[in-house]
Amino acid sequence: MITVDFQCLNIPASSRILDIGCGSGRHVAAAYALDRAIVVGADANAKDLQAARERLKFHDYLGQHGNGHWLLSAADITHLPFGNETFDLVICSEVLEHIPDDHRAMSEIMRVLKPGHPLVVSVPRRWPESICWWLSRPYRHMPGGHVRIYRAPQLVEKIESLGASHWRTHFAHGLHSPYWWLKCLLGLENTQSLPVQLYHRLLTWDIMQHPRLTRTLERWLNPLVGKSVVLYFRKRALHP
Repeated sequence: MITVDFQCLNIPASSRILDIGCGSGRHVAAAYALDRAIVVGADANAKDLQAARERLKFHDYLGQHGNGHWLLSAADITHLPFGNETFDLVICSEVLEHIPDDHRAMSEIMRVLKPGHPLVVSVPRRWPESICWWLSRPYRHMPGGHVRIYRAPQLVEKIESLGASHWRTHFAHGLHSPYWWLKCLLGLENTQSLPVQLYHRLLTWDIMQHPRLTRTLERWLNPLVGKSVVLYFRKRALHP
């Protein structure tokens, strides 16, 4: 389930790419397919990093890569272990809503990004996320869960104040919002619910097979009920 539109970024060969909060490595693997990219996946969760490692090894086994390199790092987004202006692209997908000190996290992201280069941030879209919070108290208070709901203009303003310029927005994962509403309504731990099971099968089929029907349906749904808002920035170049 890829959130970032890599095609609009026009990423040059041999770019250094950081996916901070990489989870199981979906964007790391997608970036690894780019021409000779040097891709770093960073996360604070050891189990997620192990899953990302297995995913990337599988891509190596299949030869599904752009002849670049990958590595993984255990890292705290508020204290990144990378030098200033190291990366040509930084991705931060579905992470900031979990971080109490989001200002520190955004500052670190901007620090490690080269001037003039792109940053992509995605967070849960305000109104679909608000429905989840309204339907389920456990959803709001689960360990490691979301500590805030962003308004997109508010998040844009925060990141622009740190030296970036916003240039594009789109919405993603329109098929997933109803799934989470069902989960919140019927119980997050209720794995026996038939509607949830059937919807999960639909989502799994969509992710694995990419059928034209669901891909078309999601394109129609994204502007209306897309679960994620995806924001594209460029770090402003410093002038003497």
